[in-house]
Amino acid sequence: MPSSAANPPLLPQTEVSGARDVAKEIIALGQEFGFAQVGIANTDLSSEAIGFQAWIDSQQHGEMKYMAAHGEKRWRPDELQPGTRSVICVLLDYWPSDVQDAQAVLEEPSRAYVSRYAVGRDYHKVIRQRLQAFAQQIHERISPHTFRVFTDSAPVLEIPLAVKSGLGWRGKHTLLLNRERGSLFFLGEIYTSLDLATDEPSQAEHCGSCRACIDVCPTQAITAPYRLDARRCVSYLTIEHASAIPVEFRKAIGNRIYGCDDCQLVCPWNKFAKRTTLADFEPRNALDHATLIEVFSWNEEQFLKITEGSAIRRIGHERWLRNVAIALGNAPTSPEVIAALAARTQHTSALVREHVKWALAQHVQSVESDENIAT
Repeated sequence: MPSSAANPPLLPQTEVSGARDVAKEIIALGQEFGFAQVGIANTDLSSEAIGFQAWIDSQQHGEMKYMAAHGEKRWRPDELQPGTRSVICVLLDYWPSDVQDAQAVLEEPSRAYVSRYAVGRDYHKVIRQRLQAFAQQIHERISPHTFRVFTDSAPVLEIPLAVKSGLGWRGKHTLLLNRERGSLFFLGEIYTSLDLATDEPSQAEHCGSCRACIDVCPTQAITAPYRLDARRCVSYLTIEHASAIPVEFRKAIGNRIYGCDDCQLVCPWNKFAKRTTLADFEPRNALDHATLIEVFSWNEEQFLKITEGSAIRRIGHERWLRNVAIALGNAPTSPEVIAALAARTQHTSALVREHVKWALAQHVQSVESDENIAT
């Protein structure tokens, strides 16, 4: 809930000599709260309207109806939160400090690949709580204000705001890139009534002629530099897409059962990525290297228990089984894989049954192919 500027500060206000001094104090305070970097943007996002609407009009947002909702609130922060005059943007590193090598898991098709941002606690909760405390301390220690905090949870143009605040540039994969930490971080925002001093974006684009992210994408979802067709993206297909995953993408999904990190793993700037210092983002329940057969065996009760407090829980058990069935269809043929799939052929969900049927067919083809080679 927004704090009220009418409430008297609980601590004496810091003496400030102007908007720039206030901004500097806020940035320093944000670092006290553990944010890797803090920047401040103005609210003029009018230049983003045409491009965003063209993306929506071309239907590249797929089933994400919420992307088309809310009208102009995405590029008019003061309509989303009345009274907003500035946006405080933050970065928070998430790459787990003891996670097994992500690329090695991708190359081991019997294991389940979960996007590394999701192997720990749900980032929405972690960042929102930290942002709320940060914003409240601004109110109490620096200057009273009304505010509202966000992290990937409302019609907020996070990356354009982060660019305007000087935290980085938009990479060709459409994610934010930062010279000091690559792209392996979460973004968060505080919409505030404070009229804060802002600087011009300090980080120019540094992708040059590199197209590694475009070339590595398993489903060619990055259709051109800075252009993403979500309908082809593995992260969209395994998380946001609620119905059957199109057959033409199933082989390319490989063993990715929740999200995809390929475009980030290959990015040269991520050699500068910083590992998280928060225990919240460390892997839980061996989700960084579990086997496909193991995670496919979970009943709904087990799934809900294991994913409690995790971002993964939002897709539900049915879509979890759908995703893992595809990965098992792409796994090496073995009696164990076939038995695991066969155990789900009578599942109550038609969605699960259809993907299990497809997966089993891949192994029948594999067996027939081996027999033909042998003869």
